[in-house]
Amino acid sequence: MKTRAAVLEKMGVPPPYAQTKPLAIQELDLEPPGTGEVLVRIRAAGLCHSDLSVIDGNRPRPTPMALGHEAAGEVEALGPGVTDLAVGDHVVLVFVPSCGHCLPCAEGRPALCEPAAAANGAGTLLSGARRLSRNGQPIHHHLGCSAFAERAVVSRNSVVKIDPALPFEEAALFGCAVLTGVGAVVNTAKVPAGATVAVVGLGGVGLAALIGAVAAGASRIVAVDLSAEKLQTARSLGATDVFDAAAADCADAVRAATAGGVDYAFEFAGAVKAMELAYKITRRGGMTVTGGLPPPTATLPLPLVNLVAEERTVKGSYIGTCVPLRDLPRFIALHRQGRLPVRKLLSGTLKLEEINEAFDRLREGKAIRQVVLL
Repeated sequence: MKTRAAVLEKMGVPPPYAQTKPLAIQELDLEPPGTGEVLVRIRAAGLCHSDLSVIDGNRPRPTPMALGHEAAGEVEALGPGVTDLAVGDHVVLVFVPSCGHCLPCAEGRPALCEPAAAANGAGTLLSGARRLSRNGQPIHHHLGCSAFAERAVVSRNSVVKIDPALPFEEAALFGCAVLTGVGAVVNTAKVPAGATVAVVGLGGVGLAALIGAVAAGASRIVAVDLSAEKLQTARSLGATDVFDAAAADCADAVRAATAGGVDYAFEFAGAVKAMELAYKITRRGGMTVTGGLPPPTATLPLPLVNLVAEERTVKGSYIGTCVPLRDLPRFIALHRQGRLPVRKLLSGTLKLEEINEAFDRLREGKAIRQVVLL
């Protein structure tokens, strides 16, 4: 079978991407699904900073690689052993295909699945196979999905069946932005009603965390970013206070406005300075959560005495500490009730051929979530 896909030949190609075109739209060979795998007709795929981090080399991955990991589509074929899905089912792709058997999975922490981490790092499906090729040479899979494509073969454990009434362009956002952002609030931090919250970094994931904090009943929600436009968007989504991250007195201003800092501060910019700011605006006894993905070489200097004397908590959050089979239906239900306005995160839609220009907009901070329609 043939499929058109966006292929990254090598990392670190300089911007502007509209000119240098790091992603090439190519026709690839796609093998049928193997045991425990499914063929998905991709209908919508969101552009995420995790994709951009591979393009610019901040998240090293093997190349050539077919990118894309936040997507929704419909099942076209089932591999041997897949009996709980049917052709025509609508699904959301999940970028950690938990095995269900390793220690983290047995502990109910599928985001930390060890075989999935190994497969994602190697650019394979959970089985270790590569189903994409070009002229007989294998093409690596991005996070088990490779969703910037007309079709994708993925592990059965990489998809969650959803209500077919949900539009594909909305459904796609649940696979990464919503799971990661909302999950960080309700699963990682377990923010209680009435708590105070700050979100540093207002991309798709950060704004998803913000609407998650609104849904959780946070009494005060502080939004912090470099972009005045994104701060305005945060206001429209329920932020009670907004602050310019570039201001020299930003941390002091937030602490003054919140009587010493917030109960929970979330960092989604993927930058050390953003994490330092999030830590500074967390109150004594509070929790600082990071869900951003900085370069692997980035390190964070912390005043250790504060961790002890102020009983601080610093936590990482990957895919929002979610159990996708449990959390995706819950989050979609909240969305259908109007309590998670996910569609407001959608900046616009585009064709696959426009993907390089769209990554320029994402890199420049001019878009929240753009979605390729296929």
